[in-house]
Amino acid sequence: MKFTKDHEWVRLDGDVATIGISKHAADALGDVVFVEAPEVGRTVGKGDSFAVVESVKAASDVYAPVSGEVVEANDALSSAPETVNADPEGAGWFGKIKVKDPSQLDALMDRAAYDQYLTTL
Repeated sequence: MKFTKDHEWVRLDGDVATIGISKHAADALGDVVFVEAPEVGRTVGKGDSFAVVESVKAASDVYAPVSGEVVEANDALSSAPETVNADPEGAGWFGKIKVKDPSQLDALMDRAAYDQYLTTL
C-alpha cells in the first residue's frame, strides 16, 4: 500500500489500483454521510479529482494518485458511507483504476514514510 500527502492510499494488484483515503483522513473528516464514487469508464490523470466524500464537518475531493481509466466504483458506499469510517483502508475503498503508468507509484510513500509524514502535520 502506498500513500499520498493528500491522504489517499493506493494498492496495486496487477495493473489495477484500488484507491481510498487513509485512516488519518477518515478520522479527521469525522462521520462520513455521503460518498460520490468515481464514474466507471472515465479517464483520470494523476492529481485529478476522482471522487467526493462528505462528512458532518466538510466535503472533500479524493484525488487520483495515478493516471488511468476507472474500471470499478465502490457503489456500496452510496447506501453505507459509514464504511469509510469503519474500514477506510479496506472495505471503504472508493474506486479502481487501470493504471496507465505504474512508475507513478514510485513517487508515493510507503506506510513507514506516511506515518513519519503524519508526525510533521
